[in-house]
Amino acid sequence: MAEQSARKVSDLMTRFVEFIDPEATVKEAAELMGELDVGGLPAGTPERIDGIVTDRDLLYRVVARGLDCSQVRVREVLSRPVIACAEDDTLHAAMDMMAANHIRRMPVCNAAGVVTGWITLADFSRRLVVNNPGLQEALRALTEGA
Repeated sequence: MAEQSARKVSDLMTRFVEFIDPEATVKEAAELMGELDVGGLPAGTPERIDGIVTDRDLLYRVVARGLDCSQVRVREVLSRPVIACAEDDTLHAAMDMMAANHIRRMPVCNAAGVVTGWITLADFSRRLVVNNPGLQEALRALTEGA
């Protein structure tokens, strides 16, 4: 029965979404990502996302180039275009969208296009493990060296 209860993105998504101002520095973005323990943040507002800033963006577009993280603005390193899904999309459709676009996280929008949530590969992984006792046992055996 649990398998039936989480078939839509809205059943699995995180409803709390923290946004970063595109004019913030990447240092501020990194600090916020660390405080929230997340790998990415949408930049903008729920009504208008300018892009997504990820830990990889910071690593490759700032650190690897030797740029000053207190001077570079989030808007300069955003990943675009923003790929989003709808609250009513199936989990399968959302996973396919993430795979096709090589992304690990994406905003979830309501019918008006306003961001109402966030879904990540970790959300899918947790659901897969929680709903699959056989997989839980296999993972336990791997991690316990049995």
